[in-house]
Amino acid sequence: MNVRVYVEKQVEGLAAFAPSLGMPHAFRANSPSTIIPVDQHIRFVREVLPGRPLTMNGCVLEAGEDDALIYQELRHGDGSLAACMRTRVLHVDTTMRKPFPWSSRTRQAIPDVTDTAPEESAPRSIDMSAPGLPHSEITLDRVKQVGAPLAGRGAVPPQHLDVHGHMYPYWMLGRTSDSVPNILYNWRKKVAESAGDLRMGAAVLEYRLRYHDMPVAGDLYELYTSFGGAQGKTHNLIHWMMNPANGKPWATMQATAITLDLDARKAIPAPPDMIRGLSEMAAPGLEI
Repeated sequence: MNVRVYVEKQVEGLAAFAPSLGMPHAFRANSPSTIIPVDQHIRFVREVLPGRPLTMNGCVLEAGEDDALIYQELRHGDGSLAACMRTRVLHVDTTMRKPFPWSSRTRQAIPDVTDTAPEESAPRSIDMSAPGLPHSEITLDRVKQVGAPLAGRGAVPPQHLDVHGHMYPYWMLGRTSDSVPNILYNWRKKVAESAGDLRMGAAVLEYRLRYHDMPVAGDLYELYTSFGGAQGKTHNLIHWMMNPANGKPWATMQATAITLDLDARKAIPAPPDMIRGLSEMAAPGLEI
């Protein structure tokens, strides 16, 4: 299942969870307020295959005056964990997208849906306590200084918008996922060849996504990819989805990824010279 689809299910699950927060209106077109993501962790644990049963559950982990940390998980039919998501959300008005305090109804509902996440769902390779770069430091000028390559660009189509007229978060991830092969396909192919000419694919194990602004129809975007280091069989990539009209970010992302043996369904380790090649192709220097 493509990474985009996991976030699509997460968004749908959040809409289904909203009535439990006293916000049955949150994802309707005429709603005065809604819930938007600002910081998200996703961990992909066990592969999801077409036609297999999946169940989503969720809870509130913590809540502030106008924000909350929501936990959601997908489990297979046998109860094993498929994927888990921790999403920091803001309560905002739908006109100006400005945060404002939860209603008394929501504040009363939150304790009833607050719980803890299972230990097996904890982040592994990504530190969610790291504050991330200040918004003012995420600029196209920084991209040029680093020399990070352009992985993709495009325009936001109307069919990718939510009921409030902004791009769905999962399409921001989907457009990024679609663009990465423009930088990495040939590199992954060489890694597979060095391991015995294996059938090659790619898989992301973990993601962190920071949503800085949500595009509307017709807005342009540019995607830049930077090498974020390697450890064992994994490598880290930093993606910046930028607004070329003003040089500011739509989203920034950190991915822990592997090159995958499609037959054995196992990670293919990249030799040191291949890692050096990756750092030359996707210049390091961008940060989440």
